[in-house]
Amino acid sequence: MTEAPAIDLNRHVYGNPEAPITVVEYGDLECPYCGAAAPVLHELIDESDGRVRLVFRHFPLFQVHPFALTAALAAEAAGDKFWDLAWVLFKHQAKLADPDLEVWAAKVGVADPASVTGPAAQAFQPAIQADYAAGVAAGVRGTPTLFVDDRLYTGRIELRELRTALGLNR
Repeated sequence: MTEAPAIDLNRHVYGNPEAPITVVEYGDLECPYCGAAAPVLHELIDESDGRVRLVFRHFPLFQVHPFALTAALAAEAAGDKFWDLAWVLFKHQAKLADPDLEVWAAKVGVADPASVTGPAAQAFQPAIQADYAAGVAAGVRGTPTLFVDDRLYTGRIELRELRTALGLNR
């Protein structure tokens, strides 16, 4: 029996991959709090002059959010369009059923939009399970949960507060 390949927990990097500051978000694509945090984190990274990178890890709260897991699978299946699809899903959390996911995938340019649902997307279960297990091991209980350089961030997810916490005040 061969061992399954290790999952790269840092596979979804937004921003400069070599940035000196790393923010890790454990998130749920259907979580309204994650949806509210997404534009803040997006702006934080975009305005950091390459000093901050965001790493996203899935922590679907499927007991509360019925489409969290299928949305996570779709984002994984989107491949190099992960971030494009993730940003769209955060904006359209009320429309995450399979037909919707295929529409969003087509809009962001996924070559085969049907690949983000059904059996093709199920192949990405191990990646989501690895993210979730890492979150549980780190003490994540809800979403969004942020870590800044491996330390739990307990402040509000607001641009000014994050900039202060990361030493990015302008």
